[in-house]
Amino acid sequence: MGCLVTANGVTVRLTEVEAYREDDPASHSFRGKTNRTAVMFGPAGFLYVYFTYGMHYCANLVCGPDGSGAAVLLRAGEVVDGLEAARERRGERVTDRDLARGPARLAQAMGWDRGDDGRDMIGSVRQSGGAAAVLAGPRTGITKAADTAWRFWIPGDRFVSAYKRHPKAPPAES
Repeated sequence: MGCLVTANGVTVRLTEVEAYREDDPASHSFRGKTNRTAVMFGPAGFLYVYFTYGMHYCANLVCGPDGSGAAVLLRAGEVVDGLEAARERRGERVTDRDLARGPARLAQAMGWDRGDDGRDMIGSVRQSGGAAAVLAGPRTGITKAADTAWRFWIPGDRFVSAYKRHPKAPPAES
C-alpha cells in the first residue's frame, strides 16, 4: 500500500487492492490457465487486464511465482502526477478524489485496456513512503469467497473506494 504505479503519463499512489489466487473460487485463475487468464500464471510484475460488465476494464498486477495464477486487483488510488491526462480520460467534471477511486476508474485514469494485458510493469511500480497502517477485510462486489479478508486499504484515506457487498453474496459469517 502506498506504492506508486506509473503508466501512460499518469502516476497513482495505491490506496486499496484485493488479492486473488488459483485456489480461490473468486479468482479468474480458479479454473486453470486459459488464453484469457494466461498472464495471471506468471511471471510476476505483469499486468492482467480484463473487461467486466460489458463496459469497464480492470487491472491486476501479477504477483505469484511462475505457474501459480496469483494477482492483486488494483482497486483505488490517488492521482499524484499526470492529473491532466487522467482528467482527460475520466472527464472534466470528475473530482480529484474520484479519478481513480474504484478499479474501473483507476484503469481508465491510467489509460489501460485489454491491449495492456501482459504489459511489463517492472520499473513502473515503486515504493513510496508506504502506508502507516493497512487494514484487511472482505472483498467487495463478488459472490464467491466474499468474506475472504483479502481486500487491503489505507484506513481513513479519502481515495479508498466504498465497501459494497454483492447482493447475491451469501450472508456474512458471524
